[in-house]
Amino acid sequence: MTAAGSPVGRLAAKLWAGEITPKQAATEALQNSNQNAGRNVYLARDPDWTIAEAERMEERFGSRPRPLLYGLPISLKDCFDLAGFKTSAGTKFYHQHNEPARSDSAVAARLRAEGAVITGKTHLHPLAYGITGENPDFGDCLQPGNAALLTGGSSSGAAASVQEGSAVAAIGTDTGGSIRVPAALCGLAGYRASVGLAWERKLWAGGVHLAQSFDTLGWIFRDVRDGPRLAEGLFGLGAAARADERVPVGAIAESFLHDCDDTARSAFELSKRRIATRTEIETFEAEDWDSATSIYAPIQASEAAAIHGPRVRGDFSCFPAPIGERLRWGASLDPREVGRQRARHAAFRERIDRLFGRFDFLLLPCSPLSRLEAGKDHSETRHKILRYTVPLSLAGTPVVTLPFPGGAGVQLVAARGADRKLLEFASEYA
Repeated sequence: MTAAGSPVGRLAAKLWAGEITPKQAATEALQNSNQNAGRNVYLARDPDWTIAEAERMEERFGSRPRPLLYGLPISLKDCFDLAGFKTSAGTKFYHQHNEPARSDSAVAARLRAEGAVITGKTHLHPLAYGITGENPDFGDCLQPGNAALLTGGSSSGAAASVQEGSAVAAIGTDTGGSIRVPAALCGLAGYRASVGLAWERKLWAGGVHLAQSFDTLGWIFRDVRDGPRLAEGLFGLGAAARADERVPVGAIAESFLHDCDDTARSAFELSKRRIATRTEIETFEAEDWDSATSIYAPIQASEAAAIHGPRVRGDFSCFPAPIGERLRWGASLDPREVGRQRARHAAFRERIDRLFGRFDFLLLPCSPLSRLEAGKDHSETRHKILRYTVPLSLAGTPVVTLPFPGGAGVQLVAARGADRKLLEFASEYA
């Protein structure tokens, strides 16, 4: 299932063979923790707890068949409960008002059942409501290898933990691009599952939602060959049949890419050339895709305000700006207006569904920007990036981020529910 030369595959093989113990793997990972300039890859961690957890995994599975994630150091985004730790959702408000969790979230429980060793709870954009990784409450998340660059968000620490080697893979969430974008900007692979898959697998219990219509789960990791194993470990997805060598792939038209920087454009062109050696590529026009954020933003804001409003009694000033402003706007929206946007959402999703009558996969950049410089004004950045990610959030499709050097990543997209097929195709791309 996992190529022998891939990072997860190599470590898993050593763990399964007994060449290295979970404790040894965890110890090495912990030595790499919080290596970015802000020392904030993790918002909550306890090295003693992680080592004890590694020892428990060795005792539990030492003489039994070892599960897929046995002994692997995995980080958990701090919007999921982990017994004994507070869940901050990236905000001081929740860190101050939440008690330590009494039980694991469904995601944490699944990871532990599959033998994973959780290394800590990672940084995120406040409430997972942003794409840059900036966080006034806990400090911006900077890339471990380059303090001049933000990781992107909202799964900021997830990407940073894989970059620095404190985790071999990281759990993230993706509403409008929160796995895809940090993976791309950090030169990593990512997988966001089809919307609905986590609900089917009952994995949202103990997790903090942003907007239920669009929220989904997934992974950030280094090598696309590890995607099938990680997806099976989290969701129980079995292997798919090998994709037909000549499946049609649709590449987004040049007219959509007018704002791409040179690195993002080069990565997209290279991805097309690579895929064209093994299958057929045609161009598709992004029909009305520039309208996507006008549909997405009010639905997202309305749902987010309904989630967090009761906790703060409608006073959103406890959250950093501009998060509080978005929530106030969401709370003020007339339900009839939200209903109108939901009707537009359904029509937009149908248009993308029709594309999958022509193509097995779609291909487009993750972001027009390959670098987010720390300390710069990013007030326009969110809109620029969401133009590339939100159409697929509206469609609810699974996406794999194909990594490229320099912070460019390319979205490989399949129809909703075709996660296995997508992961297998992407794994053959490496």
